Amino acid sequence: MRVAAASTAICVAVAGALAVSGCGSEAGNPPPAEPAVSPTLTAKPVGTVIPGKSEAEGVVADAETGLAAVSFRDPNVIELIDVADAKVARRVRTPDESRHLALAGPGGPVLAPIEYRDLLLRIELPSGKITSRVKVGDFPHDAAQADDGRVFVTDEGGDAISVVDGDSVEATLPVPEQPGGIAVAGNVVGAVTAAAREMAFYDAGTLEQTAVLPGGAGPSHVVAGTDDRFYVADTAGDAILVYRSVPEPELIDRTNVPDSPYGIAIDERRDHLWVTRTGANRVVELEITDLAPKIIDSFPTVREPNGVAVDERTGSVVVVSRSSGDVQIFDPAAEREGSR
Repeated sequence: MRVAAASTAICVAVAGALAVSGCGSEAGNPPPAEPAVSPTLTAKPVGTVIPGKSEAEGVVADAETGLAAVSFRDPNVIELIDVADAKVARRVRTPDESRHLALAGPGGPVLAPIEYRDLLLRIELPSGKITSRVKVGDFPHDAAQADDGRVFVTDEGGDAISVVDGDSVEATLPVPEQPGGIAVAGNVVGAVTAAAREMAFYDAGTLEQTAVLPGGAGPSHVVAGTDDRFYVADTAGDAILVYRSVPEPELIDRTNVPDSPYGIAIDERRDHLWVTRTGANRVVELEITDLAPKIIDSFPTVREPNGVAVDERTGSVVVVSRSSGDVQIFDPAAEREGSR
C-alpha cells in the first residue's frame, strides 16, 4: 500500500532528524524548538492590518459568531475581533497572559490557559464573559475539548495533561518532557512534547496512552481534522508531519515547509491548512490530500507571524504578530483575484 510505504520512509527520515538534533534521554534533551527571529518586512502584508500595542500570539476564529479571539500580553487581555469588519468588539481582561487559545466547539467558548496562574478560563462568545476558572497543572500551555465535553490541557511545566471535567480536574496523565500543542480527532488525543520531540497519543475515553511516536527535529503545534489525522508543525525540521490516528497512531507522511513553520490552523470546510513561516514573514496555504499536504499559495504577513487562524465560514485568515501585536486579516480568494 502507498501509505505503508510512505510511513516506513517517513519514520526513517524523522529518525535521522532526531539523531541530528541530538535528542536522547530527558536529561540530554536539547532546548525545544522556537520560532525564527523574523527579518524586517520586505513585502507589504496583504489585507487589513490592525495596529497592535503589545505582543500577541494566541488566536482562534469562530465561524458561528464571526469573531476572532486574540491574546495579548502587557496588558494581559483577550480581544474579540469581528473578522468581517476588522474591528474590536470586546476586550476581556485576564489574570495573566494566555499564550495559546482554543475553541471548545462552534460558537465557543474560548479555552484560555493562563500559564503563570495555572488556570484554564472559559470565555463565552460573543459576550466575552468569563464563565469558568479551573485550577489545572503547572504552566498550562494549550487545550482541546473532546466530544464528551472533557477538556485536555497540556501542563508544560509538569510534564502532564490535566483532564478537566466541568470545573475540576478529573485525572492527570503523564506525558514525555514539556508538552505543548494538543488536539483531538474523534476519540484520540494527540499532544506534542516539545523537549522530548515526540507525539503522544491517548484514548479520549479510557485516558490510556496508546502510542508515543517520533515528532521530528523540533515540533511545536498541532491541529486535527475530521479525517482522524493530526498535522504537526515541525518547527526545527522545516516540515509539516502527518499522523493518522486510526486504527492506531502512525506517522505517515511529511511536507517540507521552509523558514521555521510555527503557527498552524485547519480549514476543514475547504480541506486546507494554514502555516506561518516565521523566518520569512509569510503564511502558506496547503491543500489536504490523501498523504502529504500540498502547498498551493503563499502570502506576505506582519512581522513575526507566530499565530494563525481561519474563519471557516468565509475563508478569511487571521495572522498575529508576536513582536508588534499587529493583527492581519485577509481574504485569500480576493487577494488571488486582485493579483491577476
